[in-house]
Amino acid sequence: MSWEFGVTVAVTVFTAVIGLPIGHAMLASSVFYLLMQGQDMSIAFEQMLTGLYGSYVLLAIPLFIFAADLMNVGSLSDRLLDFCRALVGRFRGGMGHVNVVSSLIFSGMSGSAIADAVGMGRIIINLMTKDGRYPGSYAGAITAASAIIGPIIPPSIPMVLYALVSDTSIGFLFLGGVGPGLVLGVMIMAMNAWQARIHDYPVEDPVPVRDLPRVTLRAVPALLMPVILLVGIYGGVTTPTEAAALAALYAFLVSTLLYRSVSLRMAYETVRQSAKSTAAVGFLIAGALAFNYVVTIEQVPSVIRDALGDTELNRVTFLLIVNAILLGLGCLLEANAILLVIVPIFLPTAVSLGIDPVHFGVIVVVNTMIGLATPPYGLLLFVVTSITKSPIRETIRHLLPFLAIMIAGLAMITFVPEIVLWLPRLYGYNG
Repeated sequence: MSWEFGVTVAVTVFTAVIGLPIGHAMLASSVFYLLMQGQDMSIAFEQMLTGLYGSYVLLAIPLFIFAADLMNVGSLSDRLLDFCRALVGRFRGGMGHVNVVSSLIFSGMSGSAIADAVGMGRIIINLMTKDGRYPGSYAGAITAASAIIGPIIPPSIPMVLYALVSDTSIGFLFLGGVGPGLVLGVMIMAMNAWQARIHDYPVEDPVPVRDLPRVTLRAVPALLMPVILLVGIYGGVTTPTEAAALAALYAFLVSTLLYRSVSLRMAYETVRQSAKSTAAVGFLIAGALAFNYVVTIEQVPSVIRDALGDTELNRVTFLLIVNAILLGLGCLLEANAILLVIVPIFLPTAVSLGIDPVHFGVIVVVNTMIGLATPPYGLLLFVVTSITKSPIRETIRHLLPFLAIMIAGLAMITFVPEIVLWLPRLYGYNG
């Protein structure tokens, strides 16, 4: 690797630290690298345009964002919440369980941890803190913990990005996330039950059995969305991108025509908000594409693979190193930046060690999602504290037991590949 690459990395880190968005920082440093190398600066923009407009799979991202935003402004979230409350609200720490179960269901529609925390999470936090039943810091902590499940269970925007850089099947990646998502959900609920018993959190009034059919029926149109998505993809009817378009259309029709909870003005505002979110993600991808061109020229993946090869690493040691690095980076960097820049560096070594790319992809996504809730700079921390208005120190204190149980879950997912691969293999995956 050349000294110019070292300067490029330093420029990226410096500009990001002083507050420049990471996508802008990567683009600026890539252009600076080309200048130092005496190359045409237009190469950076060529890489951006080729990557953005040459990848059909990226179309899924704005469509999933739009579907999630429609759910947040419509009444789909409220109906799902009533259903979850009827299902698990009667147990000790019931609203915490509702928080987790709603994330499991909502994840089948949004594919975004932030969308889950901002949308469904805001509603549940308000319910948990009403009349002082739960401390705001605890409500924020379990919301941050449960929101990470969203991008692990399909659909998943981070998995779309992983597929982009690894050329792995999105369909099998989505299937691979189901088992780990359920495992983490059960573990978070177990921790919530323990915390509820220790702190004597309240038990919710049970929903009468006679009301269950009515509550379920009200939620059926919302519950059908993940079913439509999965049947479309794994039934061979649609590609994942087409399924994303179908999800957006379905959310729009249900919200506007069936529930009549979204007016034309609200729909327009939703499109504007989705466009802004898409532009932010798009610029991050564009910057990463330019930076990856620099990484490729410098042959960084080959250098790292050779260096690791010289140390005679086995799978277990390599995965331990990768987990440690990704968890550390997750505390500081945006999840999508890690997926787009760091993963291409480690992927060749993972493949050479015989690690399945679907298994590796799920490990990477789980790591980056845990990073979203990890101090000091986990984005979910700032999202939930902005909702609860609780001191971030108190939220972190309540979050630490959930982080511990999630890291234990990550260890299971890492060293028991069947948790990830059993469902893809059931559908014909040969990895």
